[in-house]
Amino acid sequence: MSPADHATSSELRSGLQIEFRDVTKRYPGQDRPAILDLSLTVPAGSICCLVGPSGGGKTTAMKMVNRLIEITSGDILIGDKSVRKTNVTALRRDIGYVIQQVGLFPHMTVGGNIGVVPTLLGWSKERIRNRADELLDLVRLDRALAKRYPGQLSGGQQQRIGLARALAVDPPVMLMDEPFGALDPITRSAVQDEFLRLQSQIRKTVIFVTHDIDEAIKMGDRIAVLREGGVLAQYGTAEELLASPADDYVADFVGADRGLKRLSLRRMRDLVPDGAAARPAEQPRGAGRSIPDGAPTVSAEETLRVGLSVLFATGAPVLGITERDGSPLCSVTLDELREAVTASPASNR
Repeated sequence: MSPADHATSSELRSGLQIEFRDVTKRYPGQDRPAILDLSLTVPAGSICCLVGPSGGGKTTAMKMVNRLIEITSGDILIGDKSVRKTNVTALRRDIGYVIQQVGLFPHMTVGGNIGVVPTLLGWSKERIRNRADELLDLVRLDRALAKRYPGQLSGGQQQRIGLARALAVDPPVMLMDEPFGALDPITRSAVQDEFLRLQSQIRKTVIFVTHDIDEAIKMGDRIAVLREGGVLAQYGTAEELLASPADDYVADFVGADRGLKRLSLRRMRDLVPDGAAARPAEQPRGAGRSIPDGAPTVSAEETLRVGLSVLFATGAPVLGITERDGSPLCSVTLDELREAVTASPASNR
């Protein structure tokens, strides 16, 4: 089966492990390297967020994966293949690329934008149309948008089209360079949530560059904190960085409010006792308590940080947890929320 045939099959290609092996990048005429001896492994199917200050080498590290920037020394492996020994055209066709400004061609329709790489690979017009329809469904956009032009779409819609285009030939690896940075806060949050939903289905291996530590905590299965000069300061899960920063630099970077940030790693549903939803509404739930009349409520899908914020904003002593449809589950107190932050968080996916 050819790559083009594979891309339109019903089974998606799963992500491949990415390994940086002592990677260094030196630019001519510069005293110190942009990246120095970077070694880390991104497990297959996970999102790795690269964060750090300007000059920290985030984008340089990402662009060496698809050789938009060439490696000076060391190597990067995708699966078991060296990027340095792979034909650069073939390498880039197998890597989806999403940038902050989306980069859609304004003179081409949405369908034409999604079909850029498939067209280069010689797909038929019918196969490209079918693939565009599949991807519009995947990113939850109306298929009728395929006939529109980028300028006729909202920023959030354009960003989703950018994601669809990057997935056109079903690459196992995706590179995302501050992809949501140009969106307003409300749209940005919605598109972040949409991408996490999408990632739960497609399980690509993603290198995600961001300057925003809160975005990295939300999006990343793992986070690499780079310091100036492209030196790796710490690599781990969000929980590891927030609970045990490697040094003062990492502690300052993740913020003095890292205790509150840890609340973002767990959902209110984590506080709902097993079987609470199955109990009759008139019986006590949770820690022996039903939701008092007039108590503020939040969805079980919200984070503990949102729950704490609601308690502070309302001044209420008890917070109710509900299903998405508003049906009651249980209630929790401020002390219980405080205790929860010290527990090992569940996955934020």
